[in-house]
Amino acid sequence: MNEILLLEDDESFGYILSEYLKMQDFNVIWVKSGESALKTLDQQKIALVILDIMLPGMDGFEVGRLIKNRDENIPFIFLSAKSLKIDQLKGFKLGAFDYITKPVDEELLVAKIKALLGYQKKEANEAIDYQIGAYLFAPNLFKLTYQSEEIKLTARETALLQMLCEHQNQLLPRKKALKQIWGETDEFSRKSMDVFISHLRKYLSNDSAVSIENIHGKGFILKC
Repeated sequence: MNEILLLEDDESFGYILSEYLKMQDFNVIWVKSGESALKTLDQQKIALVILDIMLPGMDGFEVGRLIKNRDENIPFIFLSAKSLKIDQLKGFKLGAFDYITKPVDEELLVAKIKALLGYQKKEANEAIDYQIGAYLFAPNLFKLTYQSEEIKLTARETALLQMLCEHQNQLLPRKKALKQIWGETDEFSRKSMDVFISHLRKYLSNDSAVSIENIHGKGFILKC
C-alpha cells in the first residue's frame, strides 16, 4: 500500500479522514504537529503528505517548505479552511501539488490522490528522458539539467513540463493540461497553471532557442 502522511491537529476531522482513506486501501500515518510530521518523514518512506495549515507551533506552510527543502520528490497537498486566493497561491508557490479547501469532498480528494500516485508510478516505470534544446529533462528524477546545473522540479512542474514535451512544437490545449494535472478547469486552476508556466520559463531561460509560447485562449506550445 501507498504510505500517506496526514498532518491534521483536529481530533474529529483527522480521525474521520484517516479512517476514510484507510477504507480506500491507503496506509495512513496521522500526526498532529509539524514536528511529528518531519520526524515521521525521517523515519519512514512516504509517498504523499497531506497538510493542514493552521496548526499550533509550526504551521503547514512552514512544514511544506521544509519538506521541499528535504526532498522535492515527495509531493504534498494542502488541506485547509484558509480559502483566500493569497493563501492558495502561497501554497502552490511553495511547491504543493494541490490546495483543497475545507469542507472536503472526500471522493474528489481520493481521486486526486490516486491520480497523483498513479502518475508517480508511471514515471518510475517509464524512465523516458527528453532533450529540450540544451536541457536534459528526466521526469522520473524530477530533474532538469543544463550543462552542469541541476534544477529540481516539483511533482506538478514535472507533470506540466512532460505534457509540454509530449506536445513539443505542437499546441498543448490548456483544458487538457488542467483536467489531467489539476483535475479542474476553473479560474483559480487556470491562474495556478500560469504560475507554473512562469516557473518553467524561468528554468528554461538559459537557452534562447527554447520558449513556451502562450496561444491566447487555447493553450501553450513548447518550442525548441
